[in-house]
Amino acid sequence: MRLSVTPATSKRRLFTIVVASAVAVSLGLGVGVEGSQATYPGTTDGRIAFGNFVVDAPGRAADIYSVMPNGRALHRLTDDPAADICPAYSADGKEIAFCSDRTGAFEIWKMKQNGNQQVQVTHLGTRSLFPDFSPDASKIAFMSLLPPPFGFEIFTIDSEGTGSPLQLTNSPGSNAFPVYSPDGSKIAFLSNRTGLNQVWVMDADGSNPVQLTFDAVLKGQVPDWSPDGSKIAYQGETTGNGDIYVMNADGSGQTQLTNAPQREFGTAWSPDGSQIAFVRVLGTAQTDRAIYLMNADGSNQHMLTQGSAVPAWQPRGRRLHD
Repeated sequence: MRLSVTPATSKRRLFTIVVASAVAVSLGLGVGVEGSQATYPGTTDGRIAFGNFVVDAPGRAADIYSVMPNGRALHRLTDDPAADICPAYSADGKEIAFCSDRTGAFEIWKMKQNGNQQVQVTHLGTRSLFPDFSPDASKIAFMSLLPPPFGFEIFTIDSEGTGSPLQLTNSPGSNAFPVYSPDGSKIAFLSNRTGLNQVWVMDADGSNPVQLTFDAVLKGQVPDWSPDGSKIAYQGETTGNGDIYVMNADGSGQTQLTNAPQREFGTAWSPDGSQIAFVRVLGTAQTDRAIYLMNADGSNQHMLTQGSAVPAWQPRGRRLHD
């Protein structure tokens, strides 16, 4: 098992990044769930990280890449035969938490933002997915699969991997896709404890869970806080195919931002709060997913990559890849 990977040099030309109408990176998720990552105030927008299945050959497991929001300066961050997916940046943009099945089961890992120093954080031997750093980077929240009647439950662990994971939720069904509020006091997540998946929020220690959405429509992957903590973006299936919504952090003011015939999910706010990245499903194959960007009011929707799944947006300045 390799704990450190030096990013590969860019000799492969099997895909290109799109800007405007150009064709771009192909990406798939392949584990049946998608995730999002929180963003934080006070920093400018850095890179967008994502996993990709088909860079080298069809059927290859995913690796993690990052690219600038304008589609330039693509970098490969992992190069392991196993699947490396669901990246999430730390608040300072210097680390990425991700999940990988390179040990035989999906576990939480972390690495430097350039792909160096890959280290396993959890050792649960079960399906642990979609990490999110606390704002001070001391903890990582994630979802892990428990035996029936439970499904996914939410845990936290010291970001260095020391100590045992702490279970925050404990209800039959599914509690999934945790994401810290920018001030670290709350965690937004999805739960079906009242029937359908809805958006919930709880204190960062797992106490005081509060349901935010109540309409009889499935809420899908995944919620994400705005950088100032005042709003939450999420996916709702009011139209039957999944659209992107935004609401105030108390659940009020629910507003639909997208209305395309294709399914959409996987919101990620830009660190300056001006844009939201999301995934639009263009066809049935994993390569038919695309990352789109739009203004925070839903305007100016445009493709960044073709074939891509859930993005993670780095809080960072203009230093691209160190």
